[in-house]
Amino acid sequence: METRVEIADFEDWRDLAGEAVDLLRAGEVVALPTETVYGLAADALNEEAVAKVFSVKGRPSFDPLIVHLHGWRDIKKVAEVPAEIEDAVRALTQEFWPGPLTLVLPKKPEVPDSVTAGLPTVAVRVSAHEVMREVAKQVGPIAAPSANLFGRISPTSVAAVLAELDGKIPLVIDGGACREGLESTIIKIEPGEKQPLITILRPGPITREELRKFGTVKKARPAKKGETIEVPGQTASHYAPNAQVVILEKDQEFTPEEGKSYALLSYRGDSKWEEAHEWIAQEALSPGSGKLAEAGVRLFHLLRKLDDAKPDIILVEPLTETGVGVAMMDRLRRAASKEA
Repeated sequence: METRVEIADFEDWRDLAGEAVDLLRAGEVVALPTETVYGLAADALNEEAVAKVFSVKGRPSFDPLIVHLHGWRDIKKVAEVPAEIEDAVRALTQEFWPGPLTLVLPKKPEVPDSVTAGLPTVAVRVSAHEVMREVAKQVGPIAAPSANLFGRISPTSVAAVLAELDGKIPLVIDGGACREGLESTIIKIEPGEKQPLITILRPGPITREELRKFGTVKKARPAKKGETIEVPGQTASHYAPNAQVVILEKDQEFTPEEGKSYALLSYRGDSKWEEAHEWIAQEALSPGSGKLAEAGVRLFHLLRKLDDAKPDIILVEPLTETGVGVAMMDRLRRAASKEA
């Protein structure tokens, strides 16, 4: 199969969205841009099309998908909003939709079990990218995990999509680099005694600090081996390059192992490890300034760039776990995990 790449520029992006719509209505899968990462899209209500997503990605059936909607009113097509959390859902979506916030809600029977991995809930969000929203407007709910092979580094550019899916899908719409660079924050909402209880199932660009004004926020307990995966991105090993990822401790001294080649991913480019070794490659997440938002946008891109240098090991300087730093350290720990 030939994979066509079409650039969605200012003038013709709606025409290109129409091409994607035609393919999706025919049961195909296509790669579409979002503000977080590129998604591998299929008609969420077409079970055969959803099966293609799992096949192309090599994704296990126990890992559920996120469903992308055109807007708030489309929630009713795939999910129920319990009365006891309706006000909280409305407040959160008014604040963060369109945008990188995913809500886990009770699913409707119309949603294939393959989308939700057999769970009684479905994860939904409204992307801030005009192409994804237009496609969802015309096709309906869109199932769209990241457009890469399962467990690998998420793609934030068309080049990253093609590196793994070229020849496996018919179309990629190039919407440029993703402006967030990290997958959406996933939450579930439950009624609380005084205010809603918001559980962060996967950290992302919408931070704990931002969610606090809408309720009591807690982080989900990490899933143990063998436990059911509630949402995407909860497997122990995920977001991984070919090279082994090792997260350095702040006070750690670096001693290279003979015969091994190393790359370094630092925060600002001024760490004590910069001059500690002759690295095969090195990159900084936020050169000089040390801004977490910039680092988040660049994380997956730089992991891929370092991996392209073919080191045996990528050493990573740890980040402050505040704001979006929580999401970045979550991704890095999963990239470094040796657990299957």
